[in-house]
Amino acid sequence: MTEIDAKTDALVPAWLTLPDVAGKLDIPVTRARQLVKEGQLIAVRRGEERTLQVPADFIGSGRIVKGLVGTITLLKDDGFSDEEMLEWLFTEDESLPGTPAQALRENRGTEVKRRAQALAV
Repeated sequence: MTEIDAKTDALVPAWLTLPDVAGKLDIPVTRARQLVKEGQLIAVRRGEERTLQVPADFIGSGRIVKGLVGTITLLKDDGFSDEEMLEWLFTEDESLPGTPAQALRENRGTEVKRRAQALAV
């Protein structure tokens, strides 16, 4: 859990607080916090009150977007910080097209993971 700069913050179209994440996943807030600690979600401190928030694009149809957890693991293994992962996930990639986060939401996770693996080379 980290704070992010304004540039990275601006890349993410919408954010959810941990209570919002818990509500969308139908789990207790403590479990949402655990998902962050386990590295299944990325949460950063933002806003005036520095509340922990997760990109809204990471949650879809009552669950974590398919392929996100594996992508986060690959990026962490490549040495990416939380801020660097967010920047990569929400930066346009013309070869996808769109952002990696958008591709994951559209069930194009194989291509996203392929690109994440290529970063390690």
